[in-house]
Amino acid sequence: MILKRFIIFCFLFSFYFNSPKIIAQEIKDSIPISSFKSGEWLQYRIHYGIFNASYATLSLKREKLNKIDVLHAIAYARTTGFLRFFFKLEDTYESFFKDQKVRPLKFIRDIYEGGYTKNKVIDFDSKKNLAFVDDKKNNIQSSHKIKNDTQDLISTFYYLRNYFPNNINYGESFNVNIFFDEENYDFNLKFMGLETLDTKFGKVECLKLIPLVQKGRVFKENESITLWVSNDENRIPIKIKADIAIGSLDCDLENFKNNKHPFKIKVN
Repeated sequence: MILKRFIIFCFLFSFYFNSPKIIAQEIKDSIPISSFKSGEWLQYRIHYGIFNASYATLSLKREKLNKIDVLHAIAYARTTGFLRFFFKLEDTYESFFKDQKVRPLKFIRDIYEGGYTKNKVIDFDSKKNLAFVDDKKNNIQSSHKIKNDTQDLISTFYYLRNYFPNNINYGESFNVNIFFDEENYDFNLKFMGLETLDTKFGKVECLKLIPLVQKGRVFKENESITLWVSNDENRIPIKIKADIAIGSLDCDLENFKNNKHPFKIKVN
């Protein structure tokens, strides 16, 4: 279903990925976390024109996991309104990553999508480059090789915000290694310059990005999704727009609180 795929995309700005042959920037993750903090909360409205389809939230809190200080990110989405009568979707994704560096330790996926369910837990061993998957629904355990600095579906959201390359030029791209659904992916984002958006909060200067996704699955062409991220120290996704065969789906920042830095609004 298009909506289901789009909601997953809105969690991390991605879909099922390919790896185009274009100039790519290397992300350096040696700097400490500076773009977000414990207590941050973001809410997004996913809609088709004036019709609301879903709301998605992302929250972050400091915890301990096996005596290790971590940040616990929870992403939750559910269909709403008239659409919920026809298609009930309630998805929860959780990521536990080190609080000094965005490196995932555990990932949880618990979803209900129109009767389809999935409950998986992934434990990451970055020293051995292994991911251990526990499929709780089917009682199947497996291990998989992963690449260096691999992220999970949700940690990618925070990883990209914190380690966005500052010296990237128009038309260049950068990639992230992601492990999701027992597979490794290369996720690629292309930088398309700066653009100022009119939002419910005011005018926000944004970095304009195009995720590069597989052709022919849901979207019209290779570059049919556009992402706008605030051009400030928060690096918050402000808007995602996806062109589909029957129009476009939009995901807009609806509410936020406890950002690490002041949210920059342009004044005319």
